[in-house]
Amino acid sequence: MVVADDTMVLLDAGISGRRIARLMEAVGLDPRELDAMVLTHEHSDHVSGAGVLSRRYGVPVCCNENTLACSNLGQVHSSIIFRTMERFELGCLTVDPLPILHNAAEPNAFRISFEEKRMLLATDLGKITPEVFSALKEVDLAIIEANHDVQMLINGPYPPRLKSEIRSERGHLSNIDCARALWATHAEGRKIFLAHISKNNNTPMLARRTVARTLGCDEGCIDCLLVPDDHRSMTV
Repeated sequence: MVVADDTMVLLDAGISGRRIARLMEAVGLDPRELDAMVLTHEHSDHVSGAGVLSRRYGVPVCCNENTLACSNLGQVHSSIIFRTMERFELGCLTVDPLPILHNAAEPNAFRISFEEKRMLLATDLGKITPEVFSALKEVDLAIIEANHDVQMLINGPYPPRLKSEIRSERGHLSNIDCARALWATHAEGRKIFLAHISKNNNTPMLARRTVARTLGCDEGCIDCLLVPDDHRSMTV
């Protein structure tokens, strides 16, 4: 969720519409006041609640044409279609949809700006693309995937083919690759939030520890969700 001035935008909707509404209401936000839901790609863990929220609360779905066509949302209230690498506006927010590599139709990361403040959402990417690398160097807040610990994945219960897909360039970013990208794009004062942490191949504490050790900082400087229904409020 991004809230700036009079604009409120939901980034992905990968849980049920009812649960999203409940979590918003728990922190004093009204889903009827959402200006848009911005979708990174069509996988169910990113869009499963989008259709319900759009229909129930009149929220526009914002994504590229390929993502909308592949998302199976049913009838939506309305849609806002953008093109990858073409800047657009949502209320007071400026959004740059960036290309990423993932096993999806046309997945995006998003650099979002308000006045002089900038943030990046980059999850579900098998490697850091040049566009994401560039954005990491300039944002005040980086919400970035630390999906798996490589050894946990290798020794875990997934079948070999799925393990290979996760580790591929169109899969998911490991803790160490996330940490290396953040180290290589060091920006003084940048806040870091680790996202899309696997329940089976990672733990929040392991992800934080890996990134913090690589960056040479205290683990408390690296944030993430620790338990189900956990939430954070970060100001930049």
